[in-house]
Amino acid sequence: MDLKKTNAPISSMTYDRNEIDAPTGNIYEAISVISRRAEQINTDIRRELVDKLEEFATFNDSLEEIFENKEQIEVSKFYEKLPKPHALAVQEWLNDKIYYRNTEDDAKDA
Repeated sequence: MDLKKTNAPISSMTYDRNEIDAPTGNIYEAISVISRRAEQINTDIRRELVDKLEEFATFNDSLEEIFENKEQIEVSKFYEKLPKPHALAVQEWLNDKIYYRNTEDDAKDA
């Protein structure tokens, strides 16, 4: 997932309920799928941020020597300006980029 090329909204917005539940026919199932995807996106973003910030980590016990690293500040600002994981997940859902299946349907077919 390329976070720079996403067109998910940064602020809250209202979605058409019929668009959200169209693929599943059930709004609760759609929200469940979207929330699981949002958790995955949040985990990926957090892992990526921690990896980038570890590059700037200094293992120094002295409290007197705290330097402001401008690159570290820029990385933090970039991640602060990103859309929230739930907005990214909703955008992926509306663009049919999330694969899902109902395991209850699979059990009935067997």
